[in-house]
Parts: sequence; C-alpha cells; structure tokens
Amino acid sequence: MELLRALLLTLAFTAISIELAMAANYVVGGSKGGWDTSTDLNTWASSQKFLVGDRLTFQYAQNHDVSEVTKTDYDSCQTTNALQTDTSGATTFTLSSPGKRYFICGTPGHCAQGMKLEVVTLAASSTSSPASSPTPSPASSISPESPANSPVSTPEVSDLSPSPSGSPTSTPTVRSTESPSVNSPPPPDTTVQPSASSTNKLSFWVGLAVGFGLVPMLLVH
Repeated sequence: MELLRALLLTLAFTAISIELAMAANYVVGGSKGGWDTSTDLNTWASSQKFLVGDRLTFQYAQNHDVSEVTKTDYDSCQTTNALQTDTSGATTFTLSSPGKRYFICGTPGHCAQGMKLEVVTLAASSTSSPASSPTPSPASSISPESPANSPVSTPEVSDLSPSPSGSPTSTPTVRSTESPSVNSPPPPDTTVQPSASSTNKLSFWVGLAVGFGLVPMLLVH
C-alpha cells in the first residue's frame, strides 16, 4: 500500500513538473510596454495565446497597483469588491484554469485611462491526432486489347439468279460488314458461245441449199 502511494505521488509530482516546464511566463505589456496608462494593454493581450499553466507578471511603479476583479467591476472600474489586490510593484498571477480573468489598477482615474486588462485563458492543446493515411485509389480497369490478328469476316454475297436469255446480266452485289472493304470479284462472262454441234448443223443446211440451187442450172445446159 505504501509503495502504491509513493508511486502515485511520484507521478503527480512529475506531471506538475512537466506542466510548469511547459508553461510560459508573460510580462504584461510586453518588452515595449508595461502595466501603465500609456500601453494599449488589451491590444497586447489579443496578440497572445494564453494557456492553462501560464503566468502573468505585472511590473509597475509605486503609484500603481493591480487588482483582480469580476466582469461587472471591470466594466465599471470598481475595486471595492476586488478578488485580490497587490501593491508590491511585481505581481505574478498563475492562469490555473480556462476562462476569462479581469485586472485593473485601483489608483483613481487610472482604470478609466485604459489601465485594465482582460485575459482569455485556453485549455492546454491536446496532442494532435496522426494524419490519416491517404486511401489508395482503386486501380483503373484496363480493357483487354483486341487480338493482333483478328479474323476478317467473310463478306456476305447475295444469291446469283440466272438471268433470262437476252437480258443484260446484272452485276452481283457484294455487301461487306467490316472495313477495309473487300473488292468485288469481276462478273462472270455470260456470253453464249456456239457449240461445235450447232456449227456442223449450220454448215450442213448451207451446203444442202447450195446443192439444190445448182441442180436446175445443170439441167438447162
């Protein structure tokens, strides 16, 4: 039990030491001003970022003091109900909790001349969360390439009907379904050539006609 208590005390002391080491010390008014009537105190305060654990040090001459008051007394410059007052010439306040605190000078007329300070204390910043890793974008789908040697479809040839004798032969229509276009084959020669038997029959009848024509001529002589 004693060991556990000692361990807890050590941890608490360590936490307080770390907080004090990280705390900042601010001299009111900055290096070019101070706790007086000539310094624009609230403009200086708005340019700072006060965190829990930081300390404010007021340095001032003997004709001044510093009092912590409520918001109502701050607005009316009243120190009758001051929360705490110091006249030592070097007063330090620790900002122990987040929120607003109000300070004024109790010397008559000084608060109305601008010797007043409103401090906004922020909670200690928490450890920032690690940046989320970028979500990998899905790989773009790649369409498969067409085969290098794709088969060429055979052109569709319409049926050739035999044309009647004596009518002009129509050229067959070739329809190609793919480019480049396929050249149409030359139309077949449909001219009717006389057969050998037809030639022999014609010669026979010609010779017979000539023979009958010569017979009367021979009988006359």
